[in-house]
Parts: sequence; structure tokens; C-alpha cells
Amino acid sequence: MKAVQFTQYGGPEVLQLIDLEKPVPKSHEVVIEIKAIGVNYADTARREGQYVVPTPLPFVPGAEVAGIVTEVGDEVTSVKVGTRVVTLLGSKKATGYAEYTIADEMGLIPLPNGMDYNLAAALPLQGLSAFHILKTMGQLTEGETVLVHAAAGGVGTIAVQLAKLFGAGKVIATASSSEKLELARELGADVVINYTEDNWVDQVREATNGKGVDIALEMVGGKMFNDTLRTLAAFGRLVVYGAASGEQSSLNPNLLMARNQSVIGFFLPQIMKKPALLQSSLLELFHYLQQGKLKLIIGGVYSLDEAANVHQLLQSRKTHGKLILVP
Repeated sequence: MKAVQFTQYGGPEVLQLIDLEKPVPKSHEVVIEIKAIGVNYADTARREGQYVVPTPLPFVPGAEVAGIVTEVGDEVTSVKVGTRVVTLLGSKKATGYAEYTIADEMGLIPLPNGMDYNLAAALPLQGLSAFHILKTMGQLTEGETVLVHAAAGGVGTIAVQLAKLFGAGKVIATASSSEKLELARELGADVVINYTEDNWVDQVREATNGKGVDIALEMVGGKMFNDTLRTLAAFGRLVVYGAASGEQSSLNPNLLMARNQSVIGFFLPQIMKKPALLQSSLLELFHYLQQGKLKLIIGGVYSLDEAANVHQLLQSRKTHGKLILVP
């Protein structure tokens, strides 16, 4: 089978299209013929050797896939050959940039009737991240104000919509261009701010009448982290779910004490260790999607051999929505 692999850490050029043996399922495993692959910043961090957990070499990236079950292990009971599914492959074995992959039956979610593979692959990682950042970690309550950075990106486009669905009183969205800000507004943002402007923090505080935001989603790191901390209200929660800039942040805990603020870390694989929680929240997201309450933005669909180009596009920050690879 064809797969994209890297044998050393580095830029997009280290991604190579190669031939690998088709996987064979054991016990509770299934083989999935992949129809669509979600591309994420975690994949680029893996490639650069900068992921939250170590990445062994050689490595086939990609943790988010949709496809058809073609083989099952001898102890599989919950799914049959021919079932259309979506799944997250886990932080240790990924292997989604390929024509086939192995997955545990416990993590499979059958696709709703008529669900497009590309849409299915665009939802789990970023949809579940937005869901649990806001609800599980951020503890969003009705009427609170939410700040969403990179609001035209994969997590951002979903977070803007979910924040409104979960009862946020005001959603403030930031992005780097007028086109991206307009997209965020179309998705339900009440206030849009260009974070490349020097006074964006002042604009956030002005939009909250000086109070600050109750929940902020932060995934850039470095200066952006510290500036975002300045936007928090008393009892505000800043949820960190990435460090796209590669810059380390510094924090003086005394600053949190002064206003009873919290900085919370979020890492989706920890949620994946609780299958019941994972499945119930993903099914809720599919329900919103089918009802037309949630819109997924597909920024581009590319062939598997274009993986290096897709990584370059993603890291250029010129894209919006979700990028998809198709074997």
C-alpha cells in the first residue's frame, strides 16, 4: 500500500511517499480502507520532532481518518466488514497518511447515513478539541464571554459555533485578515478583531466594557499567550491547546492569584482514554452537523502524494478551515 512516512525530523520535504505492507488485524483490531484523512498541526509538530509526546522514527503521521472496515480481528464483536467509520488513531501509532490503517474497535464511530467521508474526517480531532476545551476544561456557562484565536482555522471555526450553541453571551474572534474575520462573523462571532494589530488586547477589553473574557482559547504560545492572559476577566480561564509558534511562554503565578484566574492545559489523547466520553461527545457533534447547527469548513482536498505541500500550506497560515488528504 502507499503511505507517507518520514525517517528524520525536519521541514515538509522529509515527507516521502513509499510502499508499505498492508496491515493485518489482531484480536480487537480492524483494518480500515482510508477514504479521507484530516490534516492537523499535530502532524506538523510530529514531523518536526516537537510534539507533546515523543515521535519514534520512522513514522507515518495522521491520527484522523474516515473509511470502510475491510478486515476484522478474531475477537472483534462490535463492527462488521463493510461498515463506514471515522476514528482517531491515538498519539502513539497514528499511521493515517496511508491507503489502509489499523484501529481498535473501541474507538470506531459508525458514520451517519449519507455522511460524506471528507466531512467525517474534518470533524473528530478539531471538533472534539473545541467541544472539550469549551465544555470539559473551560466549564462554559450560559452568558459568558469567549475569546477564540485563529477563528478561521480548523478548531476556531468549530469553537465559534459551539460557543454559541453552548450558550455563550458573546464570542470574540481573532484572525489575521479581513477575509478570515468575515468568515468568523458568518459563523456567529459577535466581535471580530485582527490580532496582527498592536492594540488587539485593548480592543478585546473594550468589547467587554473593560471586564475581560471568561474563557480564552490559546494555541500560539510565546507573546500571544502572555497577551491573551491580559484579556482575562476575574475568575477567567485560559485553555492552552497548542504552541504553534514554537515559542515557550513564561508565567508568573502571582498574576493568577490577583484575580482568581486559571490556566488550563488540554491534550485530546487524554480524552481518548475515556471511550464513553469520546463517543458521546462525537455523536453530539454529528447530531449538530446533521441538524444544520454546525457547519464544517473544508479549506482544500488534496491527494496523498501532496502531503508535503499541504503541510507547507497549513504552516503558512494562509488557509482556512480543514485540509483533507485523499488516498
